[in-house]
Amino acid sequence: MLEKNIKIVWDKISNACFKCGRNVSELRLIAVSKTQPSDLILEAIKLGLNNFGENKAQELKQKAEQINFDVIWHFIGHLQTNKVKYIINHAEFIHSVDSIKLAEEINSKAEKINKRQKILLEVKTSEEESKFGLQSENDVFNLLEFCKSKANIEVVGLMTMAPFTDNEKIIRKSFSSLRLLKEKINSFGYNLTELSMGMTNDFEIAIEEGSTMLRIGTAIFGERNYN
Repeated sequence: MLEKNIKIVWDKISNACFKCGRNVSELRLIAVSKTQPSDLILEAIKLGLNNFGENKAQELKQKAEQINFDVIWHFIGHLQTNKVKYIINHAEFIHSVDSIKLAEEINSKAEKINKRQKILLEVKTSEEESKFGLQSENDVFNLLEFCKSKANIEVVGLMTMAPFTDNEKIIRKSFSSLRLLKEKINSFGYNLTELSMGMTNDFEIAIEEGSTMLRIGTAIFGERNYN
């Protein structure tokens, strides 16, 4: 089942890339493994996946310590400052940085272990109240400037979540606005390379709009068991 799911996802990624003239090598497939047991992650590793996304700090720590393979861990959930300590040793990328307070804590914890932590700034590109993220361009530029002054964090890109809707126009607008923001930021001399956008329901649109990191869970592992 897992092998079949992974093949279907890669086929869809390849087709979407072909349609918009992109190269598959530009994309990083992050298997969202939250709530999934370690043995299923190990199976996915054997099937060629090596990027995994978790949205709970202690769960990422626990799995990273259990799984003795050379994999890249991404923290993709809402992160509280008091939980940074759990992931700083393990997460290659933290996708959900949305405040100076959080960036400061990540920098401080990274400094203690002599690490330069790669982060993405989470931007709210929809009106959905349940979504987190920076809400204005001004907030984004203020946080970028703050991060620039810190030796132990490196902003590599931006992240967003599209609204949960079947309206392709609304989804596309959410993604295109993030891409345009990245272009604007880079015109001021920054060098952001990553756009983390696109999940099981909308990753093909995200590819068309320039995503470099796809966060896909259900299409790979099936429906989650939250019990």
